[in-house]
Amino acid sequence: MSSRPGSDHPLLRRRDGHHARVTYEELFFDLVYVFAVTQLSHELLHSLTGVGVLETLILWFAVWLGWQYACWVTNWFNPETPRIRGMMFVTMLLGLVMAASIPMAFSDRGLMFAGAYVAMQVGRTAFIALQLRGGHPLAPNYRRMLGWVSMSAVFWIAGALASPEMRAMLWLVAVLCEYVSPMFGFGLPGMGRSRTQEWTIEGGHLAERCQLFVIVALGETVLASGATLAAAATWDVPVVLALLATFIGTLAMWWLYFGTSSKDATAAITRSVDPGRIGAYFHYVHAILIAGVIASAVGNDLVLAHPHARLGLAQTATLLAGPAIYLLGSAIYKRVVYGVVPASHLAGVLMLLALVPVAWVVDLLVMGWLTTLVVLVVSLWEGRLLRERRRNDRG
Repeated sequence: MSSRPGSDHPLLRRRDGHHARVTYEELFFDLVYVFAVTQLSHELLHSLTGVGVLETLILWFAVWLGWQYACWVTNWFNPETPRIRGMMFVTMLLGLVMAASIPMAFSDRGLMFAGAYVAMQVGRTAFIALQLRGGHPLAPNYRRMLGWVSMSAVFWIAGALASPEMRAMLWLVAVLCEYVSPMFGFGLPGMGRSRTQEWTIEGGHLAERCQLFVIVALGETVLASGATLAAAATWDVPVVLALLATFIGTLAMWWLYFGTSSKDATAAITRSVDPGRIGAYFHYVHAILIAGVIASAVGNDLVLAHPHARLGLAQTATLLAGPAIYLLGSAIYKRVVYGVVPASHLAGVLMLLALVPVAWVVDLLVMGWLTTLVVLVVSLWEGRLLRERRRNDRG
């Protein structure tokens, strides 16, 4: 492929060296995913078992993959053209059906969930492949991608028709098909494989799209706290303290992402000699990072709803796992941006692990504050390092 994929195609964005802006069509499209993240957090809140966590994780990867593959399309193709805009709005409708099916995806609405997801992934990819008929440089990449999402579709539909136990296994295979295949360039026998140098993405646009999804997830955390507070019978001191703990924890997560690395991430992907590879890393890392935000939102709900309740195994795992997953995802993200794993994040994970025995002698409110303090310490640590880095850059 050439380094500039078909700039003469009427549906592609015009790349003139400036940062490609996120369009109103894309922002409107993301509203469906606000709903999807809300559905996922509620599903996890009411299914705090090993099976429930696995099922929610599978559903989360489906939501993420549906959004991420759409994000790649709008990075290359102009959402303001009628055909791409129409394709996005059809995909948006299918995404709405998929999100609405999440609470019963592993029971009566499995086929609705899988059917909407498959129609979205296969339909969008086939549509783009048809637009790129002939010798267009991006055409082989989309034909390979179509092959993989079609293989994945077989497992999605088969899972929807199977028992709930088999459904989880088959859907897990489907997720792996779509999540892992970009690591191998969507390689298929007789069709070769794509190289990241051929993906010629607009780095600033992709970074901004991922950042907006983080905002969506953090926004769900705030909304969930507000909804739980509104449902509280009385706003006594424990409830107010619980609100402060959850809100400060959300602010600390926001700062760790937007205050210490988001601008540098945009610069890193924009200046990279292989932006496609960095973009692929973003594809993998943000799925982990945002999963941590969703799990943290569930922990916030537990603290606000029952501040004086003692912690069971499920509650302990949720309150500690959410921030831990977020810190690990953030650590990998900063490894991509800066080339080093931040010691602060690893220290934060160790501090969270040290809280495991504490969970058996405190209530949810105290544990909520302790996990918030861990994330707050890490965010302040990273803020200090950022100020030192900027002073060194100026010096």
